[in-house]
Amino acid sequence: MASALSDRLSRIVKEMRGQARITEGNVADMLREVRMALLEADVALPVVRDFIARVKEKALGQEVIGSLSPGQALVSIVNRELAATMGEGVSDINLAAQPPAVILMAGLQGAGKTTTTAKLAKHLIEKRKKKVLTVSGDVYRPAAIEQLKTVTAQAGAEWFPSTPDQKPVDIARAAIDYARRHYFDVLLVDTAGRLAIDEALMREIQELHAVLNPVETLFVVDAMQGQDAINTAKAFKDALPLTGIILTKLDGDSRGGAALSVRSVTGVPIKFAGVSEKIDGLEVFDAERHAGRILGMGDILALVEQVTAGVDMAAAQKLAAKVKSGEGFDLNDFLDQIRQMKQMGGLSSLMDKLPSAMTAKAGQVDMDRAEKDIKRKEGIICSMTLRERSRPELIKATRKRRIAAGAGVQVQEVNRLLKEFEQMQGMMKKMKGGGLMKMMKRMGGMKGMPKMPGMG
Repeated sequence: MASALSDRLSRIVKEMRGQARITEGNVADMLREVRMALLEADVALPVVRDFIARVKEKALGQEVIGSLSPGQALVSIVNRELAATMGEGVSDINLAAQPPAVILMAGLQGAGKTTTTAKLAKHLIEKRKKKVLTVSGDVYRPAAIEQLKTVTAQAGAEWFPSTPDQKPVDIARAAIDYARRHYFDVLLVDTAGRLAIDEALMREIQELHAVLNPVETLFVVDAMQGQDAINTAKAFKDALPLTGIILTKLDGDSRGGAALSVRSVTGVPIKFAGVSEKIDGLEVFDAERHAGRILGMGDILALVEQVTAGVDMAAAQKLAAKVKSGEGFDLNDFLDQIRQMKQMGGLSSLMDKLPSAMTAKAGQVDMDRAEKDIKRKEGIICSMTLRERSRPELIKATRKRRIAAGAGVQVQEVNRLLKEFEQMQGMMKKMKGGGLMKMMKRMGGMKGMPKMPGMG
């Protein structure tokens, strides 16, 4: 959906350049493009109609404000209405209950409930500092119980055992009793799913809801489901008092219409989005920022947060102090920079959050190849001795052959890495007079990025 809308809007903005005012004609042209992009993205037809009507009402007759062209003004209106359709701002998880706060996870089989349960556990542990217990009520798939045990351990939470011969309501009662007696803050209950909606599934989850009286009932839905997501959402909304939505696989090759449709159908906020398969791949959903991504404006705040989370601030300060003192930048430092990039989620993860205008040329780059290139560089440096890393000038022909053999690459690859290192070293020398510290201070002043310790 993102690329389709972005491409169509970019085209109409160019066509409208030079027009002094928004008219019925140019609004109609643009809305036709928006309507087509939304329908192609599998957004439900009633949602598309309502969205187009709201944009048209706000756009018609508007004077161009300041330096905005009609095209830019219309994109601004579309952006605001997209955010409004998906819910204003951020809606955090509600834990205002006598501990343990119970969170019931609902959704069809294959939506990613079990993995999402563990991701949410990790989020509550790290962001909300809560003691979390998970339990599986899926007695129909023994593998689901074992899967929850595994991913719960990865998340750093505690798992409550259950077996296929138990009834889900009995498991629920036992888990909540255990959570109370052991002073858990939150109990996350994973439930059974089906490949399609049926009466038995809905009756079972209603019984669980009655026993648990959860503070949150979260509907987990696959962003790649398209129109099917609407029917599923309606069925769960009719069966349960839903309080929020978690969209999974938002990083996949989906058309993304579920993000717009499900919010409108259920009337409850999207609280989280699954953005990778990793256990920490869960983001608090921000409607305004997601609207920006859809329109090709990128998500710079998410990029800053990702970089900040991945950067070892102490190591960055140490490097800055080292360069400033004139000690120089060596291959150990270069290796640290490569590893920091990997910790941030790699190139493709960072590129996804940049505005489409900035990534147009980068789109021609093979990201998988670039990621492999980073790993290859790490392998080459790891094949060097500590002395070679700290004194790269020692690396001559014989050493290059040994390093290449150790890393499983050609000597040309070693030469290429050393050349890149020399370029980076040259840049660092220019920053010797405090330039690096100034650059880091500027980064520290960016919105969303904390000031680095000791930099005022």
